[in-house]
Amino acid sequence: MDFFNMLLNDPMVYIPMIGLFIVLGICGYYVYYFMKNISESEK
Repeated sequence: MDFFNMLLNDPMVYIPMIGLFIVLGICGYYVYYFMKNISESEK
C-alpha cells in the first residue's frame, strides 16, 4: 500500500507519469494516422 500511496501523493512521481501518458498517447495517434494513410494509399 505504501507504493500506491507514494504514486498518488508524490509530485515527482505523478507529474512525469502524466507526461509519459501524453507522449504515449501522441505516439499511438501517429501510429493510427500513418496506418490509416498507408491503407488508403494502397486502394
